[in-house]
Amino acid sequence: MRTVIFANGELPDPQDIPSMLRPDDLILAADGGGEHCLALDITPAAVIGDFDSLTKADLAKLEYLGAEIIRRPARKDETDLELALLLALERGASEALVLAALGARWDQSLANLLLPAHPELHGLDLTFVHGSQRIYPINSQRTISGQPGDTLSLIPIGGHARGVTTSGLEYPLNNETLYLGATRGISNTITATEASITVEDGQLLCVHISTS
Repeated sequence: MRTVIFANGELPDPQDIPSMLRPDDLILAADGGGEHCLALDITPAAVIGDFDSLTKADLAKLEYLGAEIIRRPARKDETDLELALLLALERGASEALVLAALGARWDQSLANLLLPAHPELHGLDLTFVHGSQRIYPINSQRTISGQPGDTLSLIPIGGHARGVTTSGLEYPLNNETLYLGATRGISNTITATEASITVEDGQLLCVHISTS
């Protein structure tokens, strides 16, 4: 099952969102992500958070439309997006598409992008979408579909990434190490319609920027 989660960040190209959705998606909103749902005339199955980013009127409207309201205390250890991803796992999701996870709050954006390193989320096939950019965690192997000229960056998270091998990229890697804090994996270029990335030990964050 795939979950689509609306977070509370910026949502570039909202007109493209309906075409991304499938009829059987489980749609969740993380607090202020409910505003994006209302603007797109989408009713989420549930809205979760402490609701410091939603007006009482919007929250009431979402509840009236049939969304389950899951309230969490303001003094909590998790962000609303983390809570939404954990809820997705509880409800049986194996895949999650996250929208509006990035924005003006750098602390929130960085924390969101590091969520793939959360030990409880390793089993979730996670994709962040932000306009022309798609961001995927890679724990072992992944094939990226794209076009020649697309930009692809590989960033280690949680430690060094060892045994990294790639194909379909202008600057290939062959059983090499990408070190945490170094920038060797930034701004590579896809040379075919598919690029393959394998990592033997560690985790990568793959950022694919489409030119089309």
